Amino acid sequence: MMQRTAVDTQLDDRIAGAPSSVATPAALPAGERVLEVSGLSVAIDTEAGLHEAVSALNLAISAGETFALVGESGSGKSMTALAMLRLLPEAARMRTGRVCLGETDLARLPERDMRRVRGGEMGIIFQEPSTSLNPVLTIGQQIEETLRLHTPLRAAALRERAVHWLERVGIPEPQRRLDDYPFQFSGGQKQRIMIAMALAAEPRLLIADEPTTALDVTVQNQILDLLRDIQRELGLAILLITHDLAVVKKVAQHVALMRHGKIVETRDAASFFADPRHPYARELLAAIPSLERRKRPMVQPRGEPVLEVRDLTVRYMKRRSLLQRASGVEVLKGVSFALHAGETLALLGGSGCGKTTAAKALLGLLDGQAQVGGQIRLQGENVKGVRGAALKTMRRRVQIVFQDPYASLDPRMAVGEILAEGMAALRPEWSRAEREQRAAHMLEQVGLPGDALRRYPHEFSGGQRQRIAIARALAVEPSVLVCDEPTSALDVSVQAQILDLLHSLQESMQLACLFITHNFGVVEYMADRIAIMHEGRIVEDGPADRVLREPRHPQTQALLAAVPRL
Repeated sequence: MMQRTAVDTQLDDRIAGAPSSVATPAALPAGERVLEVSGLSVAIDTEAGLHEAVSALNLAISAGETFALVGESGSGKSMTALAMLRLLPEAARMRTGRVCLGETDLARLPERDMRRVRGGEMGIIFQEPSTSLNPVLTIGQQIEETLRLHTPLRAAALRERAVHWLERVGIPEPQRRLDDYPFQFSGGQKQRIMIAMALAAEPRLLIADEPTTALDVTVQNQILDLLRDIQRELGLAILLITHDLAVVKKVAQHVALMRHGKIVETRDAASFFADPRHPYARELLAAIPSLERRKRPMVQPRGEPVLEVRDLTVRYMKRRSLLQRASGVEVLKGVSFALHAGETLALLGGSGCGKTTAAKALLGLLDGQAQVGGQIRLQGENVKGVRGAALKTMRRRVQIVFQDPYASLDPRMAVGEILAEGMAALRPEWSRAEREQRAAHMLEQVGLPGDALRRYPHEFSGGQRQRIAIARALAVEPSVLVCDEPTSALDVSVQAQILDLLHSLQESMQLACLFITHNFGVVEYMADRIAIMHEGRIVEDGPADRVLREPRHPQTQALLAAVPRL
């Protein structure tokens, strides 16, 4: 066990109620202590032996306070949250420590009583909404289940309250959408539904594990404002787990920085950002992407485009019953853009505006699900609706990194098999030895150890799984890479590595990149051109510098005004 630091002593003082040298902001009155964690250690059984994922962790949160736990992927942040809720995976166990919610030590609570605490007194917003929502239940049924278990509401009052929470988190037409299933919502909308479920029973403590990862900046602002309003109403204590330091600066009163399972610095938020003490804190702040830190001049389009999209439309057909005529819901309404070799086009817009639908249409992933119109030309050839060998050739040349890495990686396959499967299908001319060598090289490129080839997706953190997804896409050497929120699950230091990797690949391979993201820092750092989508249309496009500095459309102006800044 590592030697205790001054930070540990300081946190022990807070837990014991002794005066702390950490200044509490004057605007926040001292509230009742809601959560106290002392000496928390979590170990994981691995093939190599016992690995300590969390070591001697201490923290305390009061009513009305937002406490941010930040650090790189795999540092132990999410494992800490799971330990508090006693939801650790089978291979992990809490070795030492106390987790006290008020006067109750959750570590010693019978499981029957713990089930009443989860969702009732402690709510959690998980990082990956697609894997947290039940795909066979409507979202109304899922929200009502929480209310039924933890409140006295019954019958019509359940539905009324569920509608209320959907409306509060910004889901349009909540009365109608209550009967829809998770797959009928965008990634950002699913995250808002998760927030509604977590808050439905009005818990004392909310653990928010990357609550705004999938949200565009305007909705992110709405959600943060909503959490602040509810915090004031209920005296809600919030443990915010995130790698978005701009969000931390905006909402948190205290910050604890984790690395390798230990808290290395804890400060009030103002002091942390004004004068970070630990070298790792300074490293993280220096890694945040921006226009000023851009490493290359913006690319000027040359010659014919690699990818050209003309008047792309997507219409989903809906039929309520066998006797009704199918009605169409138009998601894309004549989208057009071009992408040149070595160029990055950032596609921006609010959740549900059609960005991900456009990406799926490009790869032919909507066949049988929707009516797709317009032209998709790849190096001059129309590839919309191609089949068989032509479709396989097209998918080798255009690869995609999805927003949710856990949902896109087969949990039954080892990482080496996942990478090899794509290469075997799309690069049959490579020998088995060449594929294995390529897989090991790509994992090294995205910063994962060599033994990752033999491990399974569930053994990695969210950020590490995203790196695996990026390695899989790049392994077949595509000419166009579609990135749908590729860095949303990554901490800023790993994000910087991935962005630098994409830069170097673009230069060496003249890789064309369509970048779908909510992160304006990434856009400023990466994009040569920007296209703004709104309600299924591109409402503004142009060189990145012009769009960022002189936005013309009201939607672009609204997005830029909502961006949190350090």
